[in-house]
Amino acid sequence: MNVIIIGAGIMGTTFATLAKEMAPNLDVTILERLDGPGAGNSWVFNNAGTGHEANCELNYTPVDEEVISVEKALKIHAQFNVAKQFWAYLIEKGAIKDPSTFINRTKHCTIVSETAINELRLRFKEMSAHHFFEEMRYSEDFDEIKSWIPYTMEHRPRHEKMAATSIETGTDVNFGALTEQMATYAENELGVRIEYGTHVRRVHRSPSGSWLIETDSRGESVQYKADVLFVGAGGGAFPLLKKSHQPFGRRFTGFPVGGRFLQAPITAEQAEHYRAKTYGKAKVGAPPMSVPHLDLRVANGRHYLLFGPFASFKPVLEKGRGFFDYLKSMRLHDIPGLLNVTFEHFPLVKYLVSETFKGEKSMLEELENFAPGISKQFDWKPVEAGQRVQIIKDGDLQMGTEIIVSSDKSYGTLLGASPGASVSPEVMLRALERMLPQLVLKDDAKKKLHEIFPEADLDTLINNPARYRKIRDSVNERLGITVAATEAEAATS
Repeated sequence: MNVIIIGAGIMGTTFATLAKEMAPNLDVTILERLDGPGAGNSWVFNNAGTGHEANCELNYTPVDEEVISVEKALKIHAQFNVAKQFWAYLIEKGAIKDPSTFINRTKHCTIVSETAINELRLRFKEMSAHHFFEEMRYSEDFDEIKSWIPYTMEHRPRHEKMAATSIETGTDVNFGALTEQMATYAENELGVRIEYGTHVRRVHRSPSGSWLIETDSRGESVQYKADVLFVGAGGGAFPLLKKSHQPFGRRFTGFPVGGRFLQAPITAEQAEHYRAKTYGKAKVGAPPMSVPHLDLRVANGRHYLLFGPFASFKPVLEKGRGFFDYLKSMRLHDIPGLLNVTFEHFPLVKYLVSETFKGEKSMLEELENFAPGISKQFDWKPVEAGQRVQIIKDGDLQMGTEIIVSSDKSYGTLLGASPGASVSPEVMLRALERMLPQLVLKDDAKKKLHEIFPEADLDTLINNPARYRKIRDSVNERLGITVAATEAEAATS
């Protein structure tokens, strides 16, 4: 069977690796527009690098009349723990020699001002009762919060009432480095072919039922044929869905959202002083991806602070592509959905437009409000983040991700954004189960699946504390992100 994957980012590369691990005889090819793997939204500074497991993100625990909903948080946390099982497997296989090249233990904290203290206190009470978050700590004590996240508190007036939560075992993930190493393993050890510099122009069915993929490969027109086609091309998945003429394609439209961060290089000593990702509360009308946070980032052995994101309305599908590409992806039937979102979510649209024109001075003012004194402490520069394209489905704006598979299982795609890369192995496993069930259900594939994922059932992780803790502790040790392992490493450095 011939499988073609569009996009060599974290999603497409994970799909290819899993497919070849479970069915070595598959013929798998990845077509990538850029010149290397993980160079789009997966690249280290095109995202915040948070290993999303709902430790610190308030938007994953919405509040309705003082009732906290934790269902989404539990699912995301379980999905991330499935992801860690896959990454630990890659380390065991030698695909990744040193886990610290892509994953590092980083406290996950939440900080709020006086107006949101009751919400955070309620969130802590609800979440810490579950075994996923049993190690979460809560404080309203100025000095204790300062000991957790010093850069947010060191120059803050002591009379300001603040509250915070902290989980020591959060992570910072370099998804670009992870994708690069996984792609090398997939090519050299598993036999996956990756064609770089190959821009897919059109996909359509041939009379025989196979998929024809028309590409521009380094200035030449090249056509590929596939029995099964998976499109994991970020925002680029939307126009390809339209061109595929799948009947469900009319239900979906892309709503692009850009973003920027403030970035500052720091020393290893400063990184050790502030080893955290600290999330705050989003402004009224801001999209979930615009929750302000001050993050420690680790990239290629260097340390950085990142603050943002500053969202913007940027009508492009992917970073590096133009406005006309977005226009050409539109169809007449998309216009009512776009207009509906514009009217129903006018405060969001207004917010995005205003953020688009925000200058560096205003960005630094927001940073200063979040962490007093820090704007002058480091050399901050604005950097462009990756491009997110949210889903408009049946005229309604969606704030998540969705796997879509054709009725004959020959075409699949992933649309949407957050939590995205953090849960990519679990999401791609589900895509494989839906698209290639005849392969996944074979005895050899089942055996390999259990080897890769000792526990891939989300309900078991959510409802069986002993099983969860056993899997978590084993995986964290292999990834080098247990508290003991990280402290021992710091002691010897």
